[in-house]
Amino acid sequence: MKQKVLKQASLPDALTAALSERYDLYELAQLSLAGLAAIADEVTVVITNGEAVVTRDFIASLPALKLIAVFGVGYDGVDVMAARDRGVAVTHTPGVLTDDVADLAIGLLLATSRRIVAAQKFIEQDRWPEGGFPWTRKVSGARLGIFGLGRIGQAIARRARAFDMDIAYCSRRPDESLPWRYIDDLRALAEWSDFLMVCVPGGAETQGKVNAPILAALGPQGMLINISRGSVVDEPALIDALDRGAIAGAGLDVFCDEPNVPAALRQRDNVVITPHMASATRETRREMSRLVLENVEAWFRGRPLITPVP
Repeated sequence: MKQKVLKQASLPDALTAALSERYDLYELAQLSLAGLAAIADEVTVVITNGEAVVTRDFIASLPALKLIAVFGVGYDGVDVMAARDRGVAVTHTPGVLTDDVADLAIGLLLATSRRIVAAQKFIEQDRWPEGGFPWTRKVSGARLGIFGLGRIGQAIARRARAFDMDIAYCSRRPDESLPWRYIDDLRALAEWSDFLMVCVPGGAETQGKVNAPILAALGPQGMLINISRGSVVDEPALIDALDRGAIAGAGLDVFCDEPNVPAALRQRDNVVITPHMASATRETRREMSRLVLENVEAWFRGRPLITPVP
């Protein structure tokens, strides 16, 4: 008899198919309250994604639950403390998406500073015959401040080094093994930076950390790039800073209320926006799916989990 597994949020079709082959897979979106109650005592594993919310009440509603496997590196939507209180392990998929996220971060930095999207619109709107496109901002040799120097932050720094950028970072603590400058205050980092790159995880600890004072410190020549979580940036403060010219521009892959992107962030020549797609390459999504499957299989076989949440 197959083990019962609950799919709590959207997943790639290939991963859903693989889970269905191995387990008795139920999809929460297709269950009534009565249907969920009927299987609650038998569901031991929940599969979710990095943007979904898994509350204390939801965890409590599944008395047999022992594992929450997150398809994604971020797990701020999961009440990890509630899971631990009930003896439920949580896994995620770190590492395999680092390169893709770092690649897009550099892409956003270049697209924002050189106004690549605006330049394409300039041509498409037949404005070139009227005169040249406005001058843009140089990247090579500029100062890059990285807020959060974990796996992804370090991968971004290595890429930025190829542009001869001067790199500094702000994290919980300095890493003496790394060659880059440590600045222990985010406001001071923003004041130093030409580009401020946001790489910290989401959650209560980082909620709204990039706020009006930080943006003011970044200044009218500074640019913000966010590839972490929308919640880390005070979105109204960012819009106000852009409206007033308090910062020069922004490159954003994440937003506070996805998939709802404020109108005030659209159709701006100095803002580049992408739909939370940093890790969305075929190669990486296959690797993320593999990690989810391996974590679930490890739990059912009584082996150590591959990538547990620390």
